[in-house]
Amino acid sequence: MNTTLSPASPSGTQYRIVAGGHAATVTEVGAMVREYAVDGRDVFVPFGANEVVPVHNAAVLVPWPNRLRDGRYAVDGRTYQLPITEVDRTTALHGLAAWYRWDLVEAAADSVTLELALPAQKGWPFQLTTRITYSLDAATGLEVRVRTTNVGSGTAPYGVGFHPWLSAGGADLDACTVRLDAAEHVTVDARLLPTGVVPVSGDVDLRETRSLAGLDLDDAWVAPLRDPDGLSWCLLGCPDGRTPAVWMDGSMDCWQVCSADHIDGHERFGLAAEPMSCYADAFNTGDRLVRLAPGDSHEVRWGATLL
Repeated sequence: MNTTLSPASPSGTQYRIVAGGHAATVTEVGAMVREYAVDGRDVFVPFGANEVVPVHNAAVLVPWPNRLRDGRYAVDGRTYQLPITEVDRTTALHGLAAWYRWDLVEAAADSVTLELALPAQKGWPFQLTTRITYSLDAATGLEVRVRTTNVGSGTAPYGVGFHPWLSAGGADLDACTVRLDAAEHVTVDARLLPTGVVPVSGDVDLRETRSLAGLDLDDAWVAPLRDPDGLSWCLLGCPDGRTPAVWMDGSMDCWQVCSADHIDGHERFGLAAEPMSCYADAFNTGDRLVRLAPGDSHEVRWGATLL
């Protein structure tokens, strides 16, 4: 008996959530926010249901965000080697979770919860379970909560981050403005690996709103500034008068902001505003690294909206 199979979506099952004018689609593969819009105006740069995610769009970066030097790290005197996924810089980029199918835990009209049991594998002998809940509120927008638990037997190095690309609404990025609530900048070498932390100045001082014209960013910041609610913000001001925005609460204290100047085929197509628990190469530097002992959990919270 012959069976004809319908082509599967590269991003898997699509979970649509809505609240008021806010609408988002979360994917089974990678638990990514494939699209998020308010009254039809994109907050995140979307990608198609039948498209492989182009540039980690709104991906969950677990068990490390950003890049690891040479894909290599050591735990308790033993060295591990991960696949090199950023060949031009010889690094392992953005963790492992973006390429797995996440299991549905619970779905409602305005929220969805997915879970990934990340298996031990070559270069990653640990076992973590990550649960993520996306919820929409008609007044405040998108909220994301993530809890990762070590269900294995060894203490695991861990970091988490997220990769939303804010949408300029069809405008040129040079016609937009940026503001980032952070007071210190992470200096890097030619491979974008950290070399130190300094107070913000010049082109990397984004505490006040400034033009993105000619501004080439792929940088990390720490020492976040927070509003009375304890939130640190990254804002993209656009010519249509709208401002896509990402916030993080006190569970994270690192930002990565990227203007996509050096991503072939996607140059300056949006502004990545990435809340993170640690910046690049934390597995090796130990800076802000979480060490999850067996049974331990780690939680973070962030969100987005259109101002």
